[in-house]
Amino acid sequence: MEPVDPRRKHGKAKPPRHKHGPTLPHQKRGEAERSPAPHSIRSDPSKSNDSHGRPRYGGSFWLYGIHAVEAALANPARRLRRLVLTEEAEAVLTARLPKPWAIPGERIDRNRLDHMLGRGIVHQGVALQTDPLPGATLADALNRPGPVLVLDQITDPRNVGAILRSAQAFGAALVITQDRNAPDETGALAKAASGALEKILLLRTTNIARALIALKASGLWILGLDAGGKTRLKGSTLGGRRVALVLGAEGEGMRRLTRETCDELVFLPMPGGMESLNVSAAAAIALYEITQN
Repeated sequence: MEPVDPRRKHGKAKPPRHKHGPTLPHQKRGEAERSPAPHSIRSDPSKSNDSHGRPRYGGSFWLYGIHAVEAALANPARRLRRLVLTEEAEAVLTARLPKPWAIPGERIDRNRLDHMLGRGIVHQGVALQTDPLPGATLADALNRPGPVLVLDQITDPRNVGAILRSAQAFGAALVITQDRNAPDETGALAKAASGALEKILLLRTTNIARALIALKASGLWILGLDAGGKTRLKGSTLGGRRVALVLGAEGEGMRRLTRETCDELVFLPMPGGMESLNVSAAAAIALYEITQN
């Protein structure tokens, strides 16, 4: 493993050794081979990302944490740029994902990695610079079994990451978010997803209501999870129908047009007297109920 050279200039970084995997069905022709703008590939995360691993200038960003990095290394759809890790993290990662990896690792001191990624980042000694994944399409999802999750303006990346993790655990086909008012693909989101970001399809749309209409046209029953719903969510009453579950932002809930587009508003019973749950917890419970269908 080659050591990290702190004197290396950004403009003189070696070109990435990893080759992109095969073009996915939902990618445009030639998209897999397109190179990002030169300013998007930076050797130092402190120059290209904020404290949450979010790309400041677009292009590539940093994943961190054992589970997130392991899943990304194993995903052929990922375009990988640079892998840095401590000696201890290398041993852990090798035990979970034997070498050779899709990209060689560079040894780094933990203190330097702390400084590079920012204070408070629980990176577990490993970080992976990568491009965002190509987006999914509705056709991709409808070819897969399982429910669909629709997130209406849920903005916290950790909540979205946790929802992705639950969606994958309970066999969802797709998660849909709005193109705006939703978090980008970031290190914080990927770490909360614990590897699920590499497995579950994620679609971004400019109009949630239109996406729901398209799902209806494809035969899905649209359930909006709402504390004011009239029907208790119970998988055994769904009659075998394929379901799309809509979740709104904490506090505000679903927007008016989103609510009106749902076929039915449902609620989760809470006999303990609490008014609401964290949206990621509510998503997990609701998905469990739907899988009893």
